[in-house]
Amino acid sequence: MKSQERSMPLFSQMITDFWRAQFLNGDVLYSDEAFTVAINPDLEEDSRVMVLETIDGRVMAVLTPAMADKVGLNQHEDLSEEIFRWKLNEAGVAMHGADYLFYFSEADKNVLLQEYLEGDLRRLTKQDDAVFSEFESSASEQDLDDAFVELDHWAVFGSFEQNRLVCAASMYPWEGNSQIADLGVLTLTPFRGKGHARKVVLSICKYAYDQGYEPQYRCQFDNYASTSLAKAAGLTLFGKWNVISPDSID
Repeated sequence: MKSQERSMPLFSQMITDFWRAQFLNGDVLYSDEAFTVAINPDLEEDSRVMVLETIDGRVMAVLTPAMADKVGLNQHEDLSEEIFRWKLNEAGVAMHGADYLFYFSEADKNVLLQEYLEGDLRRLTKQDDAVFSEFESSASEQDLDDAFVELDHWAVFGSFEQNRLVCAASMYPWEGNSQIADLGVLTLTPFRGKGHARKVVLSICKYAYDQGYEPQYRCQFDNYASTSLAKAAGLTLFGKWNVISPDSID
């Protein structure tokens, strides 16, 4: 991301505090203006190595003590992002593949909260089970897996066309007790490109703010349709987040 280095937009304090806590809770092994590495024994198994690249060009990494030993990090050496990634590679540590993280900047949040959304949009409940089941049966297994939209999530919104549910988004509180709500969205293939997804994303994000949550839009960096939707909804790229691959062997 060095070639795209720029200043960081003003995001909420909740977002910046959340990510600082993920990467700076523990012993800081190395830090300079561009790169920081910390050791944290309390990381979960599936996040025992994490890397975050924010759009202002900074990179933060955190590892468990066991993974730091495996990679060959020690307290007395100078590090850089390049050296760190080389050490991961030499130790056979594979990363899962980066997710883009999008949030509303403070300015765009205010725009969102004042926006009036037209269309057949509403919150879905358990009483919509039959409607949602029909929606799921019309989507491919791959789309369902990628979107992870579920009727029993914390919040679910849908867009209808001729009384048929054609697009749905759901949210759930992310990473334990955080006030960040992770969202997924899915539009049935014949109804894409008609603005349904943008309106559903905006609707569910407005709801999240009303409930005291910060909406988070997360997608694989090579999912161009999803990144385009995030931008169309007014979300701003915060950074790229990566964790160790489930297939990486200790």
